[in-house]
Amino acid sequence: MSKKMFSAVLVLTLLISLLAACSGNGNGNNPPSASPDGPTAPTDSGGGQATVADYGDTGGLVLPLVDKPATIKMLVVSDSTKLNEKWAVQELERRTGVKVNLEFYSTATFKEKLNFILASGDLPDIIHGPTLAELNDLGGKGAFAAINDYIDQLPNFKALYVDNPDNNWVMKSYSDEKGNLYTWPTYGINREVNHGFLYRKDIFDKHNIPLWTNQDEFYQALKKLKELYPGSVPYSSKTLATIFRDWGYSWGLSGYPNNYDEETKQWEFSFTQPEFKEMLDFMKKLYNEGLLDPEFMTDTSANWTAKMTSNNSFVTYDWIGRLDMFATQAKDAIPDYNLRYGNPIGPSGKTLSLPTITTYGHAVTKNKNTEVSMKLLDYLTSPSGAELMTVGQEDVNYEFDENGRPVYPELKDVELVDIKALEDKYGLWTQGFYVRTDTRSVYYNFTEKEQEAQDMMKDKKLPLDPVLKFTDEETSTIAELTQTLQKAGEEFSAKYVLTASHGQAEWDAWLQQAKKLGEDDFVGAHNAAQARYDAE
Repeated sequence: MSKKMFSAVLVLTLLISLLAACSGNGNGNNPPSASPDGPTAPTDSGGGQATVADYGDTGGLVLPLVDKPATIKMLVVSDSTKLNEKWAVQELERRTGVKVNLEFYSTATFKEKLNFILASGDLPDIIHGPTLAELNDLGGKGAFAAINDYIDQLPNFKALYVDNPDNNWVMKSYSDEKGNLYTWPTYGINREVNHGFLYRKDIFDKHNIPLWTNQDEFYQALKKLKELYPGSVPYSSKTLATIFRDWGYSWGLSGYPNNYDEETKQWEFSFTQPEFKEMLDFMKKLYNEGLLDPEFMTDTSANWTAKMTSNNSFVTYDWIGRLDMFATQAKDAIPDYNLRYGNPIGPSGKTLSLPTITTYGHAVTKNKNTEVSMKLLDYLTSPSGAELMTVGQEDVNYEFDENGRPVYPELKDVELVDIKALEDKYGLWTQGFYVRTDTRSVYYNFTEKEQEAQDMMKDKKLPLDPVLKFTDEETSTIAELTQTLQKAGEEFSAKYVLTASHGQAEWDAWLQQAKKLGEDDFVGAHNAAQARYDAE
């Protein structure tokens, strides 16, 4: 071949290569282009073939997920605007080759819209929000695809929920009676400690009152506070009847209104247990001595806040975010205000455990996009997908500071970079758009006080109750009785604490009333399901 002809061929070859690169290489071997403002795929420094970007641990999934571009619709919850233009949506398409059109409704309207969508039968490819019972019912009727039919194509789901002996209960607890699983779990959303007893450490320290470590010390602390501040109500609450649930953890009652006894391996109705009566008797004692706020069953959030941010109340039970929130609210009037996390108050010495695995109603509709939708959820279940949806991409929209926490240069002027700020800016943390979280996210950036709570309760959490699978008959029984029993239990509990004359006779009468209301059937349904669970 002559040099002239060789040069012409070389030029033509380079031109074809250049045109192929500009066209996006429609064979699907490279990630599709992002939005104009988004990052582009890296190229060889010599101008050669584009290299595959490193997106971290995909759990064995090969990106992109499809050989040719695909489009699916996904139902989520968001109060943001222009959600489909956000970075997370665009980046997910660039990585996977799957364009996700988010159908989103506000927090206030979502439930109503969800009910309409379910009734219409016109379902998006991936849905979010139905209860487990709804998903199993509709899945059994053919609306949703069974995840277990696609297990071999879902390496992240399989590793997390099938092969992992700590988590494989999901397959039997969330599946329907035929063993088909329709709900895709969410992994890692809960903080280890998110609620508990809070106390005014500045007041305790000022008067040399030690932090309680048991029930009597708690009583003595409140009694001392009442002596020092006669016009105060040492313990106040805004949660109305929920106080019986919150305090119950300290008496070893992990569930509400039904509790699983770790020793007997049986379920029981919480409101009729001896430990529950012990708790009520203690509350009654505090109430009678003016140590428990007489408005604990009626107080509003505003009144409770006013008490807790002044010297009118010093101990409560609430969310750990209050530790810093109340300090900010009270700083002008009380510069030394210092609300801290306290120990459990009852004999168990334990607090609430939050599950690592939960279900928020993700499911895949049975249609032409089922396989693509399954693979997309599997990518979101990988560490790479978790980072994408709850942190972002390093060196694109965040970088790590000296403490290993992500910071967002584009949000440097935002006073508080929380998950809402990340949703508004990038589409991260959009409810229903993620199925696994990355613990490096700002959601887990605890303040000093919040971290203290995590450390204090590390070994003081109650074991989680088994997650049971009920038959249709058991589900009906439980649904029929739960509200009746719980309402009656809360009404009795409040009356028992508030009425000075109430004692053993009233307790015995309540035990008989609970039986008449269906306690045995309620507990029996749980224990029948537990027997099957144990047999499996």
